[in-house]
Amino acid sequence: MRDDLGFDFNKAVEAVQYYIKVTKLPAILIDDTGSILYSSCGEQKFCMFCSDITHGQTNKDKLSEANESDKLVQNPNINCRKVHLYGSYQAERFGGKYVYFCPLGLVHWASPITVEGMMKGAILGGPVHMIDPEESLIADLFANYLDDEQLINAINYSKSIPVVDTELVNSMSEILAMITFYLSDTTRYQYDINQKEQKQAANISEYIHKLKKTTKEDGQDISSYPIEKERELLSAISIGNKPLAQKLLNEILGHIFFASGNDFELIRARVLELIVLLSRSAVEGGAEIEQIFGLNYQYISQINNFQNLEELTPWLSRIMERFTDYVFNMTNVKHKDVMFKSIDYINKNYMRKITLEDVAANVYLSPSYFSKIFNEEMKINFNSYLNYVRIEMSKKLLLDKSISLVDVSNLVGFEDQSYFSKVFKKLTGQTPNTYRKSRGKE
Repeated sequence: MRDDLGFDFNKAVEAVQYYIKVTKLPAILIDDTGSILYSSCGEQKFCMFCSDITHGQTNKDKLSEANESDKLVQNPNINCRKVHLYGSYQAERFGGKYVYFCPLGLVHWASPITVEGMMKGAILGGPVHMIDPEESLIADLFANYLDDEQLINAINYSKSIPVVDTELVNSMSEILAMITFYLSDTTRYQYDINQKEQKQAANISEYIHKLKKTTKEDGQDISSYPIEKERELLSAISIGNKPLAQKLLNEILGHIFFASGNDFELIRARVLELIVLLSRSAVEGGAEIEQIFGLNYQYISQINNFQNLEELTPWLSRIMERFTDYVFNMTNVKHKDVMFKSIDYINKNYMRKITLEDVAANVYLSPSYFSKIFNEEMKINFNSYLNYVRIEMSKKLLLDKSISLVDVSNLVGFEDQSYFSKVFKKLTGQTPNTYRKSRGKE
């Protein structure tokens, strides 16, 4: 286990143990890389649902024990570490708690442990279902990356996961956020933080001394901005290399301080430019643009609060570390979470007039971007899927002859009966009335 977690590991484990005794559900503790530090499942993996599927042998592959690791490569969509790290970062972004779906449709909730405003770890609860899992939905979502045998296992596992209502999940998420807030006390770590800041200040001073010596002995003009170092810094951030990025940042800051003299306003302006460049580099490295630019706005609004270099320098280092942390390829994880949330929203609201814009707003995406990833993930456009859900629900109502066709149409969200009949025939090959008479057997 790492020595530089930044929070009290034993106290965090104790908190997890108390939490699972009360909730009767699994929970884990992770660090800021997504690695599991403690799991309530003992030696087993937190989510046996994913573990058994990714390791399970199939009739199609006939994998040997020696080749089981290859199976993990064949299922890149099932990556628990990235899934839970994504949920933890989202929790940090949304004020301390976040409920999310993993790629296999299970519900989890996360809360970050923060030190000096930075996430150092997180506690995760779940997995559960918030609605009874439907085999057709599971099959539709899993078919893209599971073979037939794995798909059967996925459906069976899914049925074994407890179903917990939305209100209770939200309540457990709130409690977890309170626990991690308690664990996020930073006072006992201030000494370590001070040591880190002093080391950075010494490195910057050393570099400034080097610049002065170069100017005095060689007569070189070093007033121009070190653009090459800046490019190296942006490259280091884009590949997630923190030590190199910190070294280069110290040298750039040293140059800015040396060239700017005691003009703190000028220094602040150059640092502001650096923040914008750092954020762009993180986005180019694969970080989520909405998240980075949201943080960017937050940081820019803070810069005027600083009145000296001793405050400004460590603050900028923390920004660089955070942007580097966000350089993860989480696009696929994010999309799976969005799909499950949007489908859950459709299943709960298909009976009323809902639009693509409504669902996109519910998952915090622009309509155009949501439409694009919905088509890519579901292999069907949004309106076609919505009609498919409505027609499937109408089949159950049509078996009750006491409900008129007009009412069936209205109850599943169609405002016009003729359009309902047209869509029904297109998808099933028969009219609603024919389906009713045959009781769905034709």
